[in-house]
Amino acid sequence: MPPNTTASTGQQPGKSGRRKGRKARLIVLVLVLALIGGVAYGSYWSISTVRASFPQTKGTLTLKGLSGPVEVKRDNYGIPQIYASSDADLFMAQGYVQAQDRFYEMDVRRHMASGRLSEMFGKSQVDNDEFLRTLGWDRVAKQEYDTKLSATTKKYLQAYAEGVNSYLQGKDGEDISLEYAALGFTNDYKPQAWTPVDSISWLKAMAWDLRGNMQDEIDRALLTSRLGPKQIADLYPQYPYSRNKAIVQEGQYNELAGAFEQGGTSGTSGTSGTSGANGTGGTSTGTASGGSGTGGTGSGTGGTGSGTAGTASGTSGTAGLDSQLGGLTDVLDDLPPAVGVNGDGIGSNSWVVGGTHTITGKPLLANDPHLSPSLPSVWYQMGLHCRSVSSTCQYDVSGYTFAGMPGVIIGHNQDIAWGMTNSGVDVTDLYLEKITGNGYLYDGKVKPFETREETIKVAGGKPKKIVVRQTEDGMPLLSDRDEELVKVGKKATVDTAAPDRGDGYGVALRWTALQPGTTMDAVFAMDRAKNWGDFRKAASQFEVPSQNLIYADNENHIGYTLPGKIPIRAKKDNGSIPAPGWDPGYRWTGYIPQDALPYELDPKRGYIVTANQAVIDPDEYPYTLTADWGYGARSQRITDLIQSKIKDGGKISTDDMRQMQLDNSSEIARLLVPTLLKIDPENKDVREAQKLLEGWDYTQDADSAAAAYFNAVWRNILKLAFGNKLPKELRPKGQCLWVEPVNTTGPADEAEKVRECGQRDPDKAQPDGGDRWFEVVRGLMAQPDSDWWTTPEVGTRPAAHNRDQLFKRAMIDARWELTAELGKDIDTWSWGRLHRLFLKNQTLGTSGPGFIQYALNRGPWELGGGEATVNATGWNAAGGYGVVWVPSMRMVVNLGDLDKSKWINLTGASGHAYSAHYVDQTDKWADGELLPWAFSDQAVEKSTADKLVLKP
Repeated sequence: MPPNTTASTGQQPGKSGRRKGRKARLIVLVLVLALIGGVAYGSYWSISTVRASFPQTKGTLTLKGLSGPVEVKRDNYGIPQIYASSDADLFMAQGYVQAQDRFYEMDVRRHMASGRLSEMFGKSQVDNDEFLRTLGWDRVAKQEYDTKLSATTKKYLQAYAEGVNSYLQGKDGEDISLEYAALGFTNDYKPQAWTPVDSISWLKAMAWDLRGNMQDEIDRALLTSRLGPKQIADLYPQYPYSRNKAIVQEGQYNELAGAFEQGGTSGTSGTSGTSGANGTGGTSTGTASGGSGTGGTGSGTGGTGSGTAGTASGTSGTAGLDSQLGGLTDVLDDLPPAVGVNGDGIGSNSWVVGGTHTITGKPLLANDPHLSPSLPSVWYQMGLHCRSVSSTCQYDVSGYTFAGMPGVIIGHNQDIAWGMTNSGVDVTDLYLEKITGNGYLYDGKVKPFETREETIKVAGGKPKKIVVRQTEDGMPLLSDRDEELVKVGKKATVDTAAPDRGDGYGVALRWTALQPGTTMDAVFAMDRAKNWGDFRKAASQFEVPSQNLIYADNENHIGYTLPGKIPIRAKKDNGSIPAPGWDPGYRWTGYIPQDALPYELDPKRGYIVTANQAVIDPDEYPYTLTADWGYGARSQRITDLIQSKIKDGGKISTDDMRQMQLDNSSEIARLLVPTLLKIDPENKDVREAQKLLEGWDYTQDADSAAAAYFNAVWRNILKLAFGNKLPKELRPKGQCLWVEPVNTTGPADEAEKVRECGQRDPDKAQPDGGDRWFEVVRGLMAQPDSDWWTTPEVGTRPAAHNRDQLFKRAMIDARWELTAELGKDIDTWSWGRLHRLFLKNQTLGTSGPGFIQYALNRGPWELGGGEATVNATGWNAAGGYGVVWVPSMRMVVNLGDLDKSKWINLTGASGHAYSAHYVDQTDKWADGELLPWAFSDQAVEKSTADKLVLKP
């Protein structure tokens, strides 16, 4: 089960082809299977299996354990709304219904979360299981269930599990889904009963993909093998607080900061960080100026200590650490993503507009989380309704959840609505550990590792036993899971204050999600919250992953709050690079109190925007939240769109919110195109392409030839200026360059250069072209003679010695790249032909037999949008133009009339490949449409297409 890729065997050239494709696929599948296994057997296997696994959605079923009848009403898209008379019945029915539609997906997820993928997919998943067992998500989930969660939450989880197991009772794998039947050719795997811990474990998987800046820590350390501190600082510019506004602008932070200043003066600006003696980087630039001193101590948030490009006591930037962290990156790249692209590039949009600025006079709230595309979608739409809300049945809520989890994660109830975006706060740190025998060095003493033995069962093979080692404060030793991480280089120069490297340093992880928490309690509390006070109290339990939560209610209040378990670091450390684990000065000193986290209620401006930008200006807040925010390109564009609508008393409608979600405007195009148009490319074919940019409005519609050419130019600018200068650990696989050897003192002769090939998955390589790179290029535009703008002559392509020469070279390269990709006739070019979405089943759709991939996968769809635009159909400029993350759903909640709210999912409600609801929302999603979202009893009844009654 390899991670998601961007290729597919399925072909769907257009909408008409997609509509006809479902029936054609079934016919083709039958024929292929008939040829492989014999006509009679093949036909019987495919048709009977497909039909057997479809859920019953009409009539009556008996569900043992219910206290009363439950109705399941599905609309024309198969989206269920459940009606019950008790909480337990409601969640039991939710488990049953989700299992009907998505049990295979649920089963795969729990095996991933518990490090048991090998039980389903064999030896190819052993390495992934080893790493996941080392993290131990399921162990932490069990601790949460045993020690942290309320009795009520446990009751709901048990009821949900009973519903899932009622569905499984008496069914073989082929009765559940097509995928189990396919697995049956090579594996005798049988689905096991669902447990409450299985639901909690999925929260850990979700948190892993939303974990923050861990990859930035690794990348900064790896960059030191080829770049100096000033160069690295160029690639990680300061957040532009004056241009791209933080989320919280009028909130409670002013009073809060004042309270923390009592007892001493506020802190002064931090000084530039300095690296250790004999380190590879010399003096580095601090990551941020110091903010208010915590408790009056005056320690700056990014003051003295390791700077962004610093070397953590001289231990970073060595050949040994390059090997170590490069190996860790390989392990991370191989892990299957849970809900995103393994932590990289993940973003989301969410904003709320108060009633003073809306047509209805009540708030409008929009949300579209950006995650990696998956089939089925990671989200599951449903409603959970008590026939009469009371103390015995407390829920009337509708929205998006995950298959395998009870409750609703994002949505609205009868009183409030809420959305989420990833906050990006830094909740992970990597520590270098000096390993001695069976222990590790800490504060001058050798401490023994805590160990446990894990047995990995392997389908079709022998079990494998591993030993997991962790420090006394619960940090697993990730370097045990890869040979390259264990055998680090011995030639590294280290600071005299650091311990002798010996056989090498290990790498351990500290992460808030590796401690038991209460997030599951928070989900149910939010679902039944009635006002801002209830919501804030519920949010305080949402420990991991930390999310930006926006809020609106039918009393015309709007708000924002940042929950989460967020560490306080010692003054030596800002979490930007791997820290020396032997030094107690780099350990966490506690967690930011929930009451001290930023929030905002009813700001005077009348709206709140969260799109992964900075939460709050660090000069206004006493704690460091992260050194690595998103840079605010999307958030500021959304803010500008809102302001343009409400100026001169204008009002915003539900459809205006939808249109904002589809905004394709490119900020980097707006910056670069005026300069590109001043360049004389000389070659007539390149000049012909350049003319596409004349009069272009910078919108990246799918049919835009200008967008295609600009994005190709942008990709080549990044490659020439930055990509070819990065170490191999960051460059994409397949990109090979002749480079000067590391540690040479001057330019190497051509004969001395070595050939180095990129090592990173193309979808995760750098420069990825996101808004950090927007900011990098913006800062260099005023430096036309910067060394970054130099590139050597290659073949007939000219060398560049300044910005405009490099831009000309990029325009030439882009013209011939698109000629090869799209043809010489620019009239046939379009962005959508390059920027395509393939939906792949994340297991057998990536590694199964060809006919199974054809049966399970769908695509392509030609899309507009792009990287760091509001319509964030993301692509990685280092790897290509294919879509690698998407708005995984879109919703707009209308608090004036909840039945006029709108929603859409990336795929459909069903996980069954030939169900009518497998991808029945995707065409509309691609076209930017939203579906009606019925909530009231009358509206749901009117929209009901199928009704199933579950009886005790």
